[in-house]
Amino acid sequence: MRNFKILPLLILLVLLSSCSQLKSTFNFTSSDPIEEELPAKNLAIKGMDDYNVGKYFTAIEFFEEILNRYPFSPEATLAELKAADCSYHLGRYQEALMLYEEFENHHPTNESIPYVMFQKAMCHYKRIDRIDRDTSGALHAIQLFKQLLKAYPASPYTNEARARIASATEFLANHEFFVAKYYVRTAKYSEAVIRLKYMLAMYPNTEIKDQARELLTQLEAGNPPRSRLTSWFPKVSLPDWSFFKEKDEVDSAAEEFKH
Repeated sequence: MRNFKILPLLILLVLLSSCSQLKSTFNFTSSDPIEEELPAKNLAIKGMDDYNVGKYFTAIEFFEEILNRYPFSPEATLAELKAADCSYHLGRYQEALMLYEEFENHHPTNESIPYVMFQKAMCHYKRIDRIDRDTSGALHAIQLFKQLLKAYPASPYTNEARARIASATEFLANHEFFVAKYYVRTAKYSEAVIRLKYMLAMYPNTEIKDQARELLTQLEAGNPPRSRLTSWFPKVSLPDWSFFKEKDEVDSAAEEFKH
């Protein structure tokens, strides 16, 4: 009977030994060091290397890996911010906005908060399109830029925020003037007068104000443009609403999170 009890144990030991030999022979472990044991610091270095040369698609993967595997590491804060930056540079403005807001909520006293507030406004600013389309991007951008100026009046982003406000305001004024022209084109002169007065009250210092006043004067005098509007009105062409080139759009990104 003792032999019958020992036999299964011997068989088990043989099987375990065989499995160990097979594992050693065929090497079942991963050959990719990133997949298994790469620490958070190395992931952050690799992510920043890709980010700094514009490889945002791969950079964001390293930052997300940190957040998934090392959410409480010192590198996690950097990963949160840079994941938002990657989304921004990839044109995913709604996603970037959400990530910036999460960062602000998680780290309200972080030194990068002025930058985060600026980037939140830029996510809306980037939605500014043609003057005959939605104006909510410009409105929200102005609101958030003003919040930044109020909270951090001496931040490195103050001058650029003011310029972006001016640019978005010009856009809104041009939109109102466009709508007024539409009313004139359709002979709705009273509506055009209301729109022009509103525009001049809301945006009195914009570049298009003189054209608006000239048209308002004609309408109030009962002398709307009689010639074809396509010749009377300047051709609608959109300026570059940005006061800055893409290069310095977030040139400050190099300084927003020094660690």
